[in-house]
Amino acid sequence: MSDIVEAPLISAFDVKKDYETPVGVLEILRSVQLIIRKGEMVFITGKSGSGKSTLLHLLGGLDRPSQGKIHFEGRDMTEMSEKELARIRSRHIGFVFQFYHLLPELTVYENVLLPTLIAGKSNRTWVKEVLKRVRLWNRRTHFPSELSGGEQQRVAIARALVNHPAVVLCDEPTGNLDSENAASVMALINELNTQEGQAFLIVTHDEEMAGRYDRTYRLHEGVLMPGQRPVLRPETIISPKQIL
Repeated sequence: MSDIVEAPLISAFDVKKDYETPVGVLEILRSVQLIIRKGEMVFITGKSGSGKSTLLHLLGGLDRPSQGKIHFEGRDMTEMSEKELARIRSRHIGFVFQFYHLLPELTVYENVLLPTLIAGKSNRTWVKEVLKRVRLWNRRTHFPSELSGGEQQRVAIARALVNHPAVVLCDEPTGNLDSENAASVMALINELNTQEGQAFLIVTHDEEMAGRYDRTYRLHEGVLMPGQRPVLRPETIISPKQIL
């Protein structure tokens, strides 16, 4: 009896994205190849305007490629209807945006509950658990304007996780945060990745942060290339004796 090979969560094959402009065709992405599997942490770095957000939107079914194929669990997303894509997004893919995109008229609790109502699977017990995991249950009745930037981002993470997505796509999740809050958010993402087993794809301009992880890529002039991990200087390496 042969083993069954589980399909990757997301697969991109020769993905290209162009935009028509008054002066001609603007090429954003060229021949992108990428595979994301269950439970992985994958980082994509690149300068502003390099196409990182565009790629994230394509992989999440928010936009369609000009050429190439994108599969979710073996199913071709480029051939799906808008209704099918919306169902995939609401049930299987979580999004964390750089500017949070919280609804200002809703409380923390209501912002996190909303995706469950849209998906038709409201579970208030799980909403409470998720807010506890991101350490915001005591702020559940507050509105976004009453929260710090780090707290708003944690609400956005809770909202992305509430429907038990297989993969969470994060667009510059620490881009608007100071170093302390950025470190806190990344620690939370690592913790949730370990506890819940979701895959995370994170696009960031912070190459130092991405370099701490094994699977990193760099987007340059529309081409996705393997990233290079930083070389540690001798003085930064801690010996076992220093730990004891």
